[in-house]
Amino acid sequence: VQLQACGGGLVQTGGSLRLSCVISGSIFSINHMSWYRQAPGKERELVAAITSEGSTNYADSVKGRFTIFRDNAKNSVYLQMDNLKPEDTAVYYCNAHLLDYVMGYSSDYWGQGTLVTVSS
Repeated sequence: VQLQACGGGLVQTGGSLRLSCVISGSIFSINHMSWYRQAPGKERELVAAITSEGSTNYADSVKGRFTIFRDNAKNSVYLQMDNLKPEDTAVYYCNAHLLDYVMGYSSDYWGQGTLVTVSS
């Protein structure tokens, strides 16, 4: 199983970016999918999560600005980020809890990270 994230980049304060994460491999089913981020010198934190039924939750710091959504047909999860702030600067990681039909059990998988830099 592989998670391939993309969409990061440099943007000015108030700008927007959309992150994408495509999951490939021996996927039987995908449960929840999430985006995390890690800023320099800080611990990794949950940004947003979405269940297989489409229920979402967000970190307080991004509520009203970020939107997580998924395309089950494409095994993909997205993070639309609007009104970006310098404090959103971080490496963003996608995460999926899924059942791998080769391994035969569910586990968490991580993407490689994509850097988002918001200039002031």
